[in-house]
Amino acid sequence: MVPFDLVAPRTADEAIAEIRSAPADGVAVLAGGTDLLFDLGSGRSTPRKVVSLRRLPWRTLDWNGPSLVIGSTLPLRSLERDPDVPRRLPALHQAVRAVGSVALRHRATLGGNLGRAAPASDLIPVLLAVDAIVDLVGPNGPRSVPVDRFVLGSRSTVLERAELIRSVSIPEMRPSAYLWQRVRPANDISQISVAVAYSTSRGGWRVAVGGVPPRPALVPEAEEHLSGPRPSADAVRRAADAVSHHGALVADRRASDEYRRQLGGVLLARAIESAVGTEGRGP
Repeated sequence: MVPFDLVAPRTADEAIAEIRSAPADGVAVLAGGTDLLFDLGSGRSTPRKVVSLRRLPWRTLDWNGPSLVIGSTLPLRSLERDPDVPRRLPALHQAVRAVGSVALRHRATLGGNLGRAAPASDLIPVLLAVDAIVDLVGPNGPRSVPVDRFVLGSRSTVLERAELIRSVSIPEMRPSAYLWQRVRPANDISQISVAVAYSTSRGGWRVAVGGVPPRPALVPEAEEHLSGPRPSADAVRRAADAVSHHGALVADRRASDEYRRQLGGVLLARAIESAVGTEGRGP
């Protein structure tokens, strides 16, 4: 491991200044550290300065009526243990529980997961399905970006130089579900996953797939077959077929395209069934 300076600013302005004072390729941002510490130990990342966000006042979870704002440095374990999340956003609770072990979730954060932008992220498909917004702060001030535009590809986002993820906003509670397939649940990452959510405000479904390169993606051709809070069996079959034929389901070293296409349709049908079972549950 290459020696580096560790700084832990107490304000966003201080954190931004620390990042800007270092060369672009010589600084790393530490949120939970579950991935960064591995990269440092393996030599994949060799920064001269590491800026920790742990002292920033972003370890928050705020319900505002039907909406939820999650601070970027809140440990996933805190999100998992919030009593309202399973009732109001079942898919988010299911996705958080799919992330590694309890010990890992005590350190991992939503902001770190988004910034990492891994194709097999368990959280990004759900954030796509619930129309989440990423709230950013940087040298040019704050801005908000939909998750679908925030993630560009593997380890690639729209974050600009010295820009930080402050929080993630979810506009409303939704009947939803998240299902995944992997070889060893506690150790592996998903070969394929499906997230679904029904928006009562706009009367439509969102469908997203994950575990596929180069990034999790919405499947609008599946969404167009689903209408109302309880889609018909025929509508679900057509939506499942659309997922199975979606262009994102390609082969990589973890799974063949044939495997992903077969599982994608199955998981979509089961996820809709699960989400419909939560329809009507609220605070």
